[in-house]
Amino acid sequence: MEALSSLIGGFGVLGDPMNIVYMFVGIALGVLIGVLPGLGGANGVAILLPLTFSMSPVSAIIMLSSIYWGALFGGAITSVLFNIPGEPWSVATTFDGHPMAQKGRAGEALTGAFTGSFIGAFIAVLLITFLAPVIAKFALQFGPAEFFAVYLLTFCSFVGMGRESPFKVLAAMTLGFALAAVGIDTVTGQLRMTFGNMELLRGFDFLVAVIGLFGVGEILLTMEEGLAFKGKSAKINARVVFQTWAQLPKYWVGMLRSAAVGCWMGITPGGATPASFMSYGLAKRFSKNGKNFGKGELEGVVMPEVAAHAAGTSALLPMLTLGIPGSPTAAVLLGGLLIWGLQPGPLLFVEQKDFVWGLIASIYLGNIAGLLVVLTTVPLFAAILRIPFSVIAPIILVICAVGAYTVHNAGFDIAVMLIFGVIGYLFKKLDYPLAPLVLALVLGDMAESSFRQAMLVSQGNMGIFWSNPLVGSICTLALVMLFWPLISKVKERLMGGPRPAAAE
Repeated sequence: MEALSSLIGGFGVLGDPMNIVYMFVGIALGVLIGVLPGLGGANGVAILLPLTFSMSPVSAIIMLSSIYWGALFGGAITSVLFNIPGEPWSVATTFDGHPMAQKGRAGEALTGAFTGSFIGAFIAVLLITFLAPVIAKFALQFGPAEFFAVYLLTFCSFVGMGRESPFKVLAAMTLGFALAAVGIDTVTGQLRMTFGNMELLRGFDFLVAVIGLFGVGEILLTMEEGLAFKGKSAKINARVVFQTWAQLPKYWVGMLRSAAVGCWMGITPGGATPASFMSYGLAKRFSKNGKNFGKGELEGVVMPEVAAHAAGTSALLPMLTLGIPGSPTAAVLLGGLLIWGLQPGPLLFVEQKDFVWGLIASIYLGNIAGLLVVLTTVPLFAAILRIPFSVIAPIILVICAVGAYTVHNAGFDIAVMLIFGVIGYLFKKLDYPLAPLVLALVLGDMAESSFRQAMLVSQGNMGIFWSNPLVGSICTLALVMLFWPLISKVKERLMGGPRPAAAE
């Protein structure tokens, strides 16, 4: 009941009509970002974050989170109409979405995708509403050692539980830690890795890095591939919408399963992309029409979208309660909160209660508004894709440069952005993940600070990380996560050894 009363108070925070305007503007921009390959939710939020510094924190976070919801919705449009994923998590949507469009069922596919996205986000925000206060109260018991243990668990989870090579994840994360260390040491006041350059005294701003890694890097890669938009137009009318909605109730078990997968992958550092693939694979395995997947099956469109939106939304849960982002976009939002003087974590629910519950309430309204916007503006956004990419790419690059310059009003940041753009391009060409780098860049300072505080308290005794059941269990779980690939191989060999003998 306390959560419900707080949520009602959160809707009261949205009483300012301008917040509703910011919500719709954010969703429209987000859909545009999702439609255009080369941007993306994290980069779109990063580019536009400097423009919100003059707003109140509540208005700013509502607009930025709405950009995120819009990007999640918008990625499905290009996937279905043009077989071009606007976002990485929309790749699974192309498997059945584009075949449906080729058969003249684009309206049905888009309606199913948008509705699935809405359902996934709604389930995830229910989880946030009722679980976040519980986690926040529990986390109030945390000290420096406990916070470092949680950061360690996040880093180890990325290394051991990710789908990418653990060595590549570790390499990307190490680079992120190195970049996070540049600047002035907050404890001793000494300079670290500035090499006599005054511009590096403030370190590498995560906003500039994210704009370069995600925006410029993707544009360079896309230009190399010579992307061209070819596809069909789409129209959605009320008849198609209601006919599609009438089919969705029979998929309720699969949608709950996909939402559960998405919420789990969002809270842990799995992310929306693996969640969408996993839910598609599960749907194909358990569906009565599994043999038709890949040929234009509505269920194959709905399930990955449910999981992707559930993952994208639930990634805000660890960010708000523990200060640990569950996705690159959540990491960008975390940086925004720090810029506005708000420290994500359990105290946020005590010291900034109106802000937190206003944000949660905006997620409810934002997803309803997002569903209405995408259902009514699909033809408009599809028409944008008829503009040659040679025209769109320079515009995106200019927007990236403006966003990077606005952070500190420094031309040096544009050069840094371009360098990070080349790094992002090389990472994608060499198949190195970007998310661990961004995570380490954002959390590196906080993890180091927590570790050093714990060492000061314990006078250098590492036993503090196993000094009580709470911190000891988190650190142990972190080590298990780190060595999970090795544990899995040993387990497979032990279980697989006796089988040949039994067969004989």
